[in-house]
Amino acid sequence: MEKVIVGLSGGVDSSVTSYLLKEEGYEVIAVTLLVDKRSMGEIEEAKKIADALKIKHTVLDVSEDFKNIVIKDFLDGYSSGTTPSPCVVCDEKIKIKSLIDYADSVGAKYIATGHYCNLEYSSQMDKYLLKNAADIRKDQTYMLYRLDENSLKRMKFPLYNFTKVEVREIAQKIGLVTHNKKDSQGICFAPEGYKKYLQEKLKDEIKKGFFVDEDGNIMGTHDGYQLYTVGQRRGLNLKKPIPYFILDIRPSKNEILLGDYEKLFVKEVELIDYKFIVEIEKLLDEKLIGRPRFSSHGSIGKIKKVSREGIEDRVFFEYEEKNQQNAKGQHMVLYYGENLVGGGVIR
Repeated sequence: MEKVIVGLSGGVDSSVTSYLLKEEGYEVIAVTLLVDKRSMGEIEEAKKIADALKIKHTVLDVSEDFKNIVIKDFLDGYSSGTTPSPCVVCDEKIKIKSLIDYADSVGAKYIATGHYCNLEYSSQMDKYLLKNAADIRKDQTYMLYRLDENSLKRMKFPLYNFTKVEVREIAQKIGLVTHNKKDSQGICFAPEGYKKYLQEKLKDEIKKGFFVDEDGNIMGTHDGYQLYTVGQRRGLNLKKPIPYFILDIRPSKNEILLGDYEKLFVKEVELIDYKFIVEIEKLLDEKLIGRPRFSSHGSIGKIKKVSREGIEDRVFFEYEEKNQQNAKGQHMVLYYGENLVGGGVIR
């Protein structure tokens, strides 16, 4: 019987994933990750689910790596005036890596998660590529764009063809208590919101400063640049006759630049720390769909690669039409049709 390691969080998606794989005839070993003290409740719930499904269950303590990688990246991002994406970092460097390492230790060929996405071999690109889920509203390919092909080839995504409603119906039919459990919202380690979390962790580093316009005129006072993000309009507490939007955050001056909505629109963005499953050169002349944030439906554009002697290659995504959703630190994820081909961090 082939072994498969399932990341079991205690939610409905991962519990139904475990059930479906067991029904397919796999020996399912459920793994729950301990990332911080808030995980203890999840671990208890996951153990009950594993018992109900009659599958093996184990807990991996990844709390130190989570703190030193995911939390550090999150705090460093806001401290440098960018908008980080902790879930993308966690999936790449903690969750999937831990599942693969554990699979190797017990001789399991496959790992599986409750992500809504699919994996298929693209003859055109000669690669295994992630593909959008059948229910595009729940698609989670964005979160996994940094995984390499060797990791992807070992992954199974049993929920790719289901809607969330159908997954809950399956859970209810087999008597799992997770069938009516609410979807997790926001950041797992900041259940009361990212601003409160930053205030608790950064404390005196957060200082009041000024909102300024493009001419340097003071527009008002902000509560600390770390608590804001590019594109934000609400919560600025400005009594002005017209709405203003955050165009840029300047940590060195503890200053936030405001301007008109139209100033958010850009024709291209540079990508750093990029990862591509398909070679960039194969994509240069192709029309791609770029998603500059998880909630984005995507916009059409093309990849540009700028090479100069003595300078590392620079990669840009150029929109067909200007786009306003770009924030430094967020991830631009790129698709060729329904297939994910790569992406990078917006500079």
